[in-house]
Amino acid sequence: MLAKIQKWGNSQGLRLAKNLLADAQLDIGDDVDIRVKDGVMIVTPAKRIRGRHRLEDLVARIPENYQTGEVGWGEPVGKEVW
Repeated sequence: MLAKIQKWGNSQGLRLAKNLLADAQLDIGDDVDIRVKDGVMIVTPAKRIRGRHRLEDLVARIPENYQTGEVGWGEPVGKEVW
């Protein structure tokens, strides 16, 4: 597929065909990582990490012998139902 780089305001843009985005499993609004290697522009989907931490990394930090327990919050105050 041939495309032309065009000027859009103070930036340049490249229009991508819908079927090309579908083949790359990309959609409007998705973040992409753009790199240049040996004069070739490489566009890849950005890794989607929610927040600053990955769940797998956080769970890996839990000690093997970790025991859960109950926390006493005191007597009900107000209209709590236990």
